[in-house]
Amino acid sequence: MPRPKESFESRMKKLRLKTGLSLKQLANETGYSSEYLKKIEKGQVIPPVSAIIQIAKAFSVESGTFLSADQQKASEEQRRKSFLVRTEAYAYQTLTPGAETKHLKAFLVTVDPRKEHMGVDYHHEGEEFIYVLEGKVEMMVGEEKNVLTKGQSLHFNSAISHKLRNLGDKPARFIAVIYTP
Repeated sequence: MPRPKESFESRMKKLRLKTGLSLKQLANETGYSSEYLKKIEKGQVIPPVSAIIQIAKAFSVESGTFLSADQQKASEEQRRKSFLVRTEAYAYQTLTPGAETKHLKAFLVTVDPRKEHMGVDYHHEGEEFIYVLEGKVEMMVGEEKNVLTKGQSLHFNSAISHKLRNLGDKPARFIAVIYTP
């Protein structure tokens, strides 16, 4: 694949300096360590497409600013695979027609009583919004514990490690809306 005239690391650093973001601020926006971002800028690490998308989001620019057409296609394929794993392995009911290729997806999720939701102990680019319909759930986002009951919601940066469990004696049901760039 032909390389752009200016490298990703050079474009990233120029954009960071232009916007006045420190590496620490960029780290807080992306979920990546400032040390990792520094290595990217120095060309010591080649970031995966998902990191490039997260960095573009932090700068409020289109990921195409950094990605070639092939990389954008690979990113779409990764979204499709992630969607299939999520809906096949867990108690997810898709609420978004054609969701496997969409950036914004909605699901109805059911977690059995006193069980951890095994699929949610990870991080990925984007944002999530959870709205509890029934039950009591604990949503860990990084080190922050959030206990939600019927009618309560939580919106968070899904680049931060997160996991969920049902605290109640009955199945918990909630709407999960996921945005991936």
